[in-house]
Amino acid sequence: MTPIYDRVALIGLGLIAGSMAIAMREQGLAREIVGHARSAETRRVALEIGLVDRVFETAAEAVAGADLIVLAVPVGAMAAVAEEIAPHLKPGATVTDVGSVKQAVVSAVAPHIPEGVHFIPGHPLAGTEHSGPRSGFATLFRNRWWLFAPLPGADEAAIRRLEGLVEAMGAKTERMDAAHHDLVLAVTSHTPHLIAYTMVGVADHLKRVTESEVVQYSAAGFRDFTRIAASDPTMWRDVFLQNKDAVLDILGRFTEELFVLQRAIRMGDGDHLFDYFTRTRAIRRGIIEAGQDTSAPDFGRSQTAAEQKAEG
Repeated sequence: MTPIYDRVALIGLGLIAGSMAIAMREQGLAREIVGHARSAETRRVALEIGLVDRVFETAAEAVAGADLIVLAVPVGAMAAVAEEIAPHLKPGATVTDVGSVKQAVVSAVAPHIPEGVHFIPGHPLAGTEHSGPRSGFATLFRNRWWLFAPLPGADEAAIRRLEGLVEAMGAKTERMDAAHHDLVLAVTSHTPHLIAYTMVGVADHLKRVTESEVVQYSAAGFRDFTRIAASDPTMWRDVFLQNKDAVLDILGRFTEELFVLQRAIRMGDGDHLFDYFTRTRAIRRGIIEAGQDTSAPDFGRSQTAAEQKAEG
C-alpha cells in the first residue's frame, strides 16, 4: 500500500502506539516510524524489537520533521508534552492523541498547537489489560471504532487523511463532539472500569473470603472484573480525574438503579428482576450483532496476542 504519511512520531510507546506501529509497518502506511518514551528501558526495547526505526530521548527531538504526531501518553501528561513539542512541529503536520477523554485533552493540547498545524483529537476504542512496548499487535484495531472529535474549522483534508490511516489499520471511524464523547465513554467504559475496580477492592477487603478462595473459585463475572481492574493505574487515575463530571453523573444513575434492584431482591419481586434482566440482555445481544464482541464462552479473551496476530 502507498504510504499515507512519510514520518510518524509516536510519543509514548505502550499498547496503543505499539499496535499502531506494527499495523502501519505491516500495511506500509508510513515510510518511517520514530518514537519517544520517558523510560530508557522502554526506548531500548522499542528499538530492539523493531517497533520504531529510530528512538529519541526527548519528545521534541522525535517530532522534528514528522508529518503525523501521535500523543499516546496519559491524559494528565498531555499539556506538558504539547508544550514541549509545539516549537518543533513542522507546518502542515497533524497532531492527534489516543486518550479516552476528549474535552480535557482539547483544553490541555489545543492552546499549544501553532498556526498551520492540524490538531485532531482521537480515541481508538480498543485495548487489553496489558501495557508496555511488547504488548502491541497488528490486529488490535480490527473492526473497532476509532472516534475523532475535530475542532471547529478543522481542515477536512487532514481529517480524511488521518481517518484513512486508521481505516487502513482495520478500524471503523466516527466523528463526535468532545463533550458527547466523554458522556458516551463514561457509560461504556469509564464507569464500568470504576465498578470493576470497586468489586475487586470489595473482595480484597472481605476478610471472610480468603485470597486463595477468590483466586481458586473465581467465576466468569469476577474474572472479567479482575481483567478490567488490571488496566494501567496511571491512565485510569487520569481518566477519572479528567472526566469526573460525566463519570459522577453516570455513577449517580448507576447507584439509583442499584437501589431499585436492591429493593426488588429484598422484597422478593421476581417479576421486576426478570423484566430488568430481559431488557439488559438485549443490549448484550446488540453488542454481538454489531461485531464488537463474540458470543464464545470466553469472549475470545483467552486468546493471546500472538494468536491474534497469527489470525491476521
